[in-house]
Amino acid sequence: MSERLTEKLSILADAAKYDVSCSSSGSSRKNENKGLGNSKGVGICHAYTEDGRCVSLLKILLTNHCIFDCAYCVSRKSNDIKRAAFTVQEVVDLTINFYRRNYIEGLFLSSGIFKNADYTMERLVRIAKKLRHEHNFNGYIHLKAIPGASDELLKEAGLYADRLSVNVEMPTEQSLKLLAPDKNRKDMIAPMKYLKGAIEENREEKRLFKKAPLFAPAGQSTQMVIGATPENDMQILWMANQFYEKMKLKRVYYSGYVPISNDNRLPAIGTPVPMIRENRLYQADWLLRFYGFKVEEIVNYDNPLLDTDIDPKLSWALRNLHLFPLDINKADLSMIMRIPGIGVSSANKIVAARKFNKLSWDNLKKFGIAVNRARNFVTCQSDHFSFKDWMPQQIKERILQSGTSKYTPNFSPQLKLF
Repeated sequence: MSERLTEKLSILADAAKYDVSCSSSGSSRKNENKGLGNSKGVGICHAYTEDGRCVSLLKILLTNHCIFDCAYCVSRKSNDIKRAAFTVQEVVDLTINFYRRNYIEGLFLSSGIFKNADYTMERLVRIAKKLRHEHNFNGYIHLKAIPGASDELLKEAGLYADRLSVNVEMPTEQSLKLLAPDKNRKDMIAPMKYLKGAIEENREEKRLFKKAPLFAPAGQSTQMVIGATPENDMQILWMANQFYEKMKLKRVYYSGYVPISNDNRLPAIGTPVPMIRENRLYQADWLLRFYGFKVEEIVNYDNPLLDTDIDPKLSWALRNLHLFPLDINKADLSMIMRIPGIGVSSANKIVAARKFNKLSWDNLKKFGIAVNRARNFVTCQSDHFSFKDWMPQQIKERILQSGTSKYTPNFSPQLKLF
């Protein structure tokens, strides 16, 4: 690799770290005709597949040149940073060479906007097209869908990419106008609507015609910067829920703002968004998508912020102690999934196992539940529930002392290339 290409890679891989909206779950592009790669079961940025494999991808910007001056963005045109841009062929060659060296299993490609949206989007599409057609590359490809790009380019992008993402950037239109006055929220929503319709149409085509071409089989996602503006967690989760319901997005990603300038519209240098806030938002997001919770159950006007010391499911349970304790041998699946310390998989195992025998605590331990947390909300066979008169604060302190609520996984890992 030439010295200049190495320098470009260093600059544009570092610039891409601020974009966390990447995930390959849901794609099933098969490797045929002895091609390169296979996206089935592949994840992103040290994510884990269903069979436990840890996988990674080449995550870069096509360029960090940009015509916009968004206050929160390190690549904004007024920022004094090193600029670089790959050619189409350089990105293709890097992807293939890195794949052959077993460094990566796919590509996440975003870009600053140079000239205009169509000019930038056309180059992203050309890269994906070359990989698919000239190199028969069947690995995972995630492309950024550029707001303002034509429907024709978005349609072509969907034929080559496994996932497309349109970043809404700010949680509300008011914040976008404040920090990125050159951008229009409608330009971000329009491609989401187009992709939603195209994905649904393609699924219907695949149902009728098996050989119909794939179109963004892993769906679309988006990203919001949090902490740059004063929106609370209720506003952020309400917006995310709207995207899930109306746009059928696969994921909404929450990127904590990293202070990069002394702009008086932004938090001061040295006050980054606590990682715990990102983690709590991701945990709440999972409750919305997989556990049947509604936004107003997690956060509301009386409690607009997520607790930082306990996870949102435990917080909900402590506010609703009148629903507990639950008899694990009688409660329905939807309520079992709401018990702190019990996940979706464990809940299903419990419901399946109790058809044959009454379950005891010894049985529950074998299902991998967090016993020290769940025991405050559950009764089992021949079990005397000894905490029914405890106050929420007492239960919270008991759980915190046991250490079972201190687990705060980072749901938005960054790929570290070097």
